[in-house]
This record gives sequence, C-alpha cells and structure tokens, in this order.
Amino acid sequence: MENFYKIDKLNFLTAGMPLATGKGGYPKAFEIIRELGLDGMEVEFVHGVRMSDDTRALLKENKDLIFTAHGPFYINLNSKEEDKVEASVQRIIETAQAASDFGGYSITYHAAFYMGGDKETVYRQVKSQTQKIVEVLEKNNIKMWIRPETTGKATQWGDYEEIIRLSKEFDCVLPCVDFSHIHARTGGEYNTYDEFCKILDRIAAELGDFAINNFHAHLAGIDYSAKGEKRHLVLAEADMNYQDLLRAMKSFDVKGALVCESPNIETDTKILKDFYMGL
Repeated sequence: MENFYKIDKLNFLTAGMPLATGKGGYPKAFEIIRELGLDGMEVEFVHGVRMSDDTRALLKENKDLIFTAHGPFYINLNSKEEDKVEASVQRIIETAQAASDFGGYSITYHAAFYMGGDKETVYRQVKSQTQKIVEVLEKNNIKMWIRPETTGKATQWGDYEEIIRLSKEFDCVLPCVDFSHIHARTGGEYNTYDEFCKILDRIAAELGDFAINNFHAHLAGIDYSAKGEKRHLVLAEADMNYQDLLRAMKSFDVKGALVCESPNIETDTKILKDFYMGL
C-alpha cells in the first residue's frame, strides 16, 4: 500500500488522553500533549467505536499531531460462535473507518484467541476473516493500515512470527509490535538490545525497510507470570528494558508511532521520548 501518511521520524504517543486531561476532553488532551512536547495519541475504542462526526472533524483539524486507534477489546476472529466472528470483523472495519475519518495513521487490535485450536488452523481462520475486512476497506476506499497486535499470553493468537506472516498476505496489513507483550509472552525473554534487534531485523528481512519506516509499536512496564501478561505497570516498577529497546529502534532508524500504555500515561511517554532524543 502506498505510504499516504508522511512519517519522517519516530513519534511518541499517549495511549488515550493524558491523565491530567480530567473532564477537559480532546481539546485539553491535545493542549497537554503539545505542552509536554509529545507527538500525538492513540484513540482507545475500548467498548465500541463511538465517536461523533464533530469529534472526528476536531481530530482531523489537529494536523500537527499523529493519531492511531485501538479497536475494541471484544474482538475474536476465531470465536466458535459465528455471530461473534462477524461482530469482530465489523468492529475492526468501524475502527478503520473512524481512523480514516479523523486522519489517523493506523489502527491496531487483538485479533484472536486460539480457543484450543492448532496454530495453522487458527492462522487460516484469521487470514480468511482479514480478507473480508480488507475487501470492505478496498470497496469503500478506506486507506488505513490495519495491524494485528503481538499479544501477551500464549492463549492469544499473535506471536510476532504469525503477524509477520499475515502481513505478507495483504498490502494494507503490517504488524503492531507490542514489545512488552512479547517480553511477557516469553516469560521474560526479549529484553536485551540484541533480542530487540532480532525482532526489527526479522521484520525488515520479511517485510522490507518499508515496514521499519512505517512502524506502529506499543510499550509499557509489564507484570507477567509463566502464563504471560498480567497487567501494565509504570516503567519504573517493571523490568522492561526500554533503554535498550530505544537504542535498537535508533540503530534501525525506525519511523512511525510508539504508543506508551503505562498507567501513568503521559509521564512515561515523556520519559521515553526524552531518553530517545538524548541518544
């Protein structure tokens, strides 16, 4: 897919409105983001894609900020119930439509659960449902990156190999690499400079430099067990080696959006950007 969105650097985004926004809504949120020297925000459609036309227009007016969108949590393209699969497809399409309306860069979502199925069968199911999504977007001329996110538990479809594989099948699909999820999913691996480089190198080798220059990533502190992700933490309370990750991203000259999902939203986003800018 043509790069219809000009990205010339790594941008640091808050996951949702900064905590200091209070009841101030989007105008206040944007004011805080600019005051902190941050680059934009991931719009969180947690419980459904609900955004008025006026709000979509408001976001579109703020062209100096980068926006991404996170699809609703209730998505499972591998549900045993057909109506839930269809609803999941619809939620992803609605997220892409909203992001297109407000001038978004890309959308992400947790694609599926294995539901006891083997990896190959589930992959084929996710692929077939992704095909339906892509066909609707093309038919409606919605040009939007759709990015299944690397997931934090072994019960969830979406290790980075699976998402790279899916990205090779569709022009408008690229990974959303949640480095904290990969770290948690593997019980504490993927937390060194060399391991972060391994992921970036694999993406570049399989999907080309284009994928490195049009990146979408998530990062936060994370609490995990042998079963994977438990909850997000602030960076200072976690073992997530964000310094080496940012060094790796700098080495690869990654361009795109890095969304910080820490509970203290804007504080850690600023910590990440300040550290990166100092490299």
